[in-house]
Amino acid sequence: MPSILNSLNIGYSGLSAAQVGINTTGNNITNAEVEGYTRKRVIQAAQTPLFSGAGNVGNGTQVADIQRIFDNFVFDRYTSISADKEYTEFSQKSLEELSTYFPEIDGVGVKSDLTEYYNMWQTFTDNPDNPAIKVALAQQTETLTQRITQTQDQVTGLQESMNNQLELNINQVNTIIKELASLNTSIDSSESGDVYTANDLRDRRNVLERDLSRLIGATTNSGQLEANIQINSNSNTKTGSYTVSVNGFNIVDGSTYHPIVVSNENTKNGFFEVSYERQDGVLIPMEESLTGGKIGAILDLRGGSIDSTTGVPLDGTIQKVVAQLDAFAKGLIEATNNLYAASSTTFMNSNPQTVDGNSSLVNSELNINEGSFNLVIYDIDGNEVARRSINVDVATSMSGLVNTNSIEGQILGNNDDNNDGSANNDIDDFLTFNFSQSADGITRMELSMDPLSKSQGYTFSLEDTLTTPSYSSGTNFAGALGLGRYFDGDDATNIALNSTLRDNPTNISAGFSGTAGDNRVALSMVQQQFESYDFKIGTESYDTTVYGMFDITATFVGISTNAAISKNETTSVQFSAVELEYFSVSKVSIDEELTNLIKYQTAYGAAAKIITTIDQMMQTLLGIKQ
Repeated sequence: MPSILNSLNIGYSGLSAAQVGINTTGNNITNAEVEGYTRKRVIQAAQTPLFSGAGNVGNGTQVADIQRIFDNFVFDRYTSISADKEYTEFSQKSLEELSTYFPEIDGVGVKSDLTEYYNMWQTFTDNPDNPAIKVALAQQTETLTQRITQTQDQVTGLQESMNNQLELNINQVNTIIKELASLNTSIDSSESGDVYTANDLRDRRNVLERDLSRLIGATTNSGQLEANIQINSNSNTKTGSYTVSVNGFNIVDGSTYHPIVVSNENTKNGFFEVSYERQDGVLIPMEESLTGGKIGAILDLRGGSIDSTTGVPLDGTIQKVVAQLDAFAKGLIEATNNLYAASSTTFMNSNPQTVDGNSSLVNSELNINEGSFNLVIYDIDGNEVARRSINVDVATSMSGLVNTNSIEGQILGNNDDNNDGSANNDIDDFLTFNFSQSADGITRMELSMDPLSKSQGYTFSLEDTLTTPSYSSGTNFAGALGLGRYFDGDDATNIALNSTLRDNPTNISAGFSGTAGDNRVALSMVQQQFESYDFKIGTESYDTTVYGMFDITATFVGISTNAAISKNETTSVQFSAVELEYFSVSKVSIDEELTNLIKYQTAYGAAAKIITTIDQMMQTLLGIKQ
């Protein structure tokens, strides 16, 4: 039988429920701008009624639970598009920075310096004996080479920055997955008795899930979803098993996690490799699986897999630019040196070589083609006194016995080059050949004039034999080895004017023989800018001019940047729509909370009125007793 005290308890339960509602609403308002906070709602239920003769009499209200309004389906779309947004935003920012290294549209940069370089060769052609023009040509050459190396340094610097960011972000991923595993333990413990929902812990877990998706494109999987229709038709909660994976690699499994290993111990150039660590400690390469989020963008830009031989990435947008600039510089170096070797000198030494002296030159790493080149001897007056053709085929090696098919054998062979019956005025009588390792441990090919002939004013040159009018139809023997160099170096990082010419620019030669007025080498240099060469980048090959090769690089950067901008714009629109949908479900609305506050305030006042009424009833009873 309900008593008056029971009626008092009914009013008290209303006060308590309203108080909880006010507290929850206040908490929503104060956390409205907290990242990841989801609005909460109080779920009330009637208490067990009391039986009386007249029927069941209500026994007040109770707070059954406080649950958050959260839609996992919307959240999954939100985390997915967040990963895409992070990917495209980072790609756009990085490629826009890369594009600033190629300011060709403004009439400055490598291409502009290259034009001035060839213009200076034209000026030198018109004045082959003017020392002032030689100095100006040397200065313009250094301006060009410095611009090329500066551009490459900027590109590789950006790539190095990507590499460092990769390590930083992988370490951040490991920190997050460790915290996620710990949170899962806390959530399971808090919700083990099905007494209440660990709302704040789940909010924190969702923040980490989104951060993980933004970083690495991770996805979350749970055993099942339970609907919370009591508070919102779109609200649901994940329960059961819990895993976080990246393209099949489980990095969080309930309360355990699998750290991602990032290391550069086994790479030559310090590029980090990313691996998945199994329970047994075995490392599995996972670069190809990291395609989403910021880390996916970093790997796509820097390059993913690292070549074990060269120590550089096998792919990547920035790595492709690095390779294209190297190919451009190498092509310019070899083509120029191959032409400049035709200017007479008394000594030629090659770049450091790693080829075996007894192996085929055509099949080696050197860019040497089948064909022939000529060694030419000039006297002190610039007259040609001897000429010998050196043949190169697939069987030609560097070292060998006299009169064999080797370069050494052909140069030192006792031939009558002049068909004059004399054995004392042929190529082998003027030149000495050497291909061996020197005291500094470096192997080079050396051609030098015999000391006596040198003292008598004799010089020699190396002229490539062209099978067609194209400059690229020769053997490229001098260019590939770096004989008679105008340029030192072999790629965009070390291209430079030959150190001897840099120290004394007046030694720059305009002609073959070195006599006054001879400008044949300079004419070849001017013509070179219009010639097509085969620029090789891995398995790709570009048949184009020196200008064309640089244009390919600059155009690739421009197209990649524009594509990144367009993709980010599209993704941003999609992100805004999904984010708005997510916020409409879970984010706190101040207007709505103020309405709820008024509702709970009214309920509190009404419950207080119940207690006041009961109090008056009790006073009446006490008055009757008196």
